[in-house]
Amino acid sequence: MKIAFLGLGQMGSHMARRLLEAGHEVTVWNRTSSRANALKAAGATVAATAAEAAGSGDAVLSVLFDDAAHQNVFFGDGGVLDAIRPGAVHVSLSTISVAMSERLTAEQAGRGQQFVAAPVFGRPSVAAEGRLWIVVAGPDSAVAQIRSLLDPLSRGVSVIGTEPRQAHALKLGGNFMISAMIHALGEAFVYSEAQGIPPETFLETVNSALFQSPFYAAYGKVMLHPPEQPGATIELGAKDLRLLREAAASRHTALSFADNLAEIFDQARKAGLKDEDWAVGQYRMAQRRGRIA
Repeated sequence: MKIAFLGLGQMGSHMARRLLEAGHEVTVWNRTSSRANALKAAGATVAATAAEAAGSGDAVLSVLFDDAAHQNVFFGDGGVLDAIRPGAVHVSLSTISVAMSERLTAEQAGRGQQFVAAPVFGRPSVAAEGRLWIVVAGPDSAVAQIRSLLDPLSRGVSVIGTEPRQAHALKLGGNFMISAMIHALGEAFVYSEAQGIPPETFLETVNSALFQSPFYAAYGKVMLHPPEQPGATIELGAKDLRLLREAAASRHTALSFADNLAEIFDQARKAGLKDEDWAVGQYRMAQRRGRIA
């Protein structure tokens, strides 16, 4: 299939490469064009503009950072909505606001275009291995049209509904649970250290006894042995938490723990940790907050 791929950050570059390796014809675009060089060497066509890329695809896959990037690329100077050709499907793999998802749905429906939300769970290393978990929502016909494109990217797909907003809402809820888990682990590690118990011993024992969760094990390892390259930053985690709270407020829903976590993220940014790995930064905040004079 001819694919237009917009956004070549840590996640997008790995996903585009997986699609190339699966035999698809991929045209890529990225705001910083130098990021496309490695994919060009792997066989991708590099477009000069987002609209040029979008006009070439039977499917347009986007992995853009935030709502502002979507505003510019789809509604602003990027001109992508005008470039998507009849019959093509736009697939948003990004974590964006429910409001932006609703706006894209309405705008594309009004233009006779198809839109599917397919945000992903997984860090860049998981994307490189093609082991993401993808949450999908959109019209049945559009989902069927792009379903095979998700296989090279994922170890599993959950189709949860026909409204794209549902997938983006679920992704924000999942990321909230990740932040909650990291916060609990961070405070538990602070507690165990104060009791003379190595955090590694605490995690291995409690995870074996209670959760048997590879997710707890993986994030605990990241927190205790920080990676050289952040998988996701505190700033990104703060953005997702803000979008969750906005989505909750739009449905008159109160989330008190999310409000508490938002305060912690704000403190982390003020402490200069915004570019730290999401899990590492939250752990460092737990350590700072856990010190009692």
